[in-house]
Amino acid sequence: MKLSKNIKISKNKDGLEFLEIKNSQAEARIALQGAHVDWWKPNTIKDDVLWISSNARYEEGRSIRGGVPICWPWFGEHPTDNSFCLHGFARVIPWELIESSDLKNDATKVVLRMMPTEAVRRQLTYNFELILTIVIGESLNLNLKTTNLSASPFTISEGFHTYFYVSDINNVNVTGLENALFTDKNKNFKKGIENQTISFKSPIDRVYLNSSNDCYLEDKKLNRIINIKKSNSNSLVIWNPGEAKANEMSDMGENEEWRRMICIETANTLENSVVIYPKLSHNISTEYSVQEY
Repeated sequence: MKLSKNIKISKNKDGLEFLEIKNSQAEARIALQGAHVDWWKPNTIKDDVLWISSNARYEEGRSIRGGVPICWPWFGEHPTDNSFCLHGFARVIPWELIESSDLKNDATKVVLRMMPTEAVRRQLTYNFELILTIVIGESLNLNLKTTNLSASPFTISEGFHTYFYVSDINNVNVTGLENALFTDKNKNFKKGIENQTISFKSPIDRVYLNSSNDCYLEDKKLNRIINIKKSNSNSLVIWNPGEAKANEMSDMGENEEWRRMICIETANTLENSVVIYPKLSHNISTEYSVQEY
């Protein structure tokens, strides 16, 4: 396979491989373990777009706190066995680079495929193919394609567990989810209807259901709006742990780093989980772009 001229492959001290992308529009880094975008920044944007913890663990078999973790084939806890990895195994096992190319606008396209390890085979009873296509440019576009290679249907939940960098959690709000149904995990999954712009005065862990709406993250101090577009996604998760829970998490960083992040997650979960029939495929996509003012 011919490697894009805009990609360099590197390794860290523990032997994990990374794709380092630099083109005329943006820079990015992708860990092949988990197909994890841990850095993306358009050249025209002043401040970071993705948040990454200073205590993020770049170790074999461990998830990375920050960036864009891939949640698959379940979101949250496994439905029947909580000894399995939270949010599924896709974010902690190796993926392989199967294609890279330079697009006409000088954006860089990367195609990754999950490697079906023994750990994967122990956790699933069905055959599948999972491919992630990433386009790195002025926007960041991700498309996750699941193909059923089994003789029977199977059900998945999935998501892009994206951590966005913000100046301070008190300076931001989210719009685009007005009138959406949500379930509040901090209140025993109590359901409600969103009737206002979302601001953050306390910990939040909500799943917005039956909603394909795009949404917008405005940061009044950084003078910017991050646009979050979705395709084939009927759920959206918004999460910030708050001080008490963040202090219990060893990889959330130091000096109140939790205040400078918000997760807004394009997903299909809970009653929006997806059934995939034999020989058919399902795609979920998201695109992030930044508008400064």
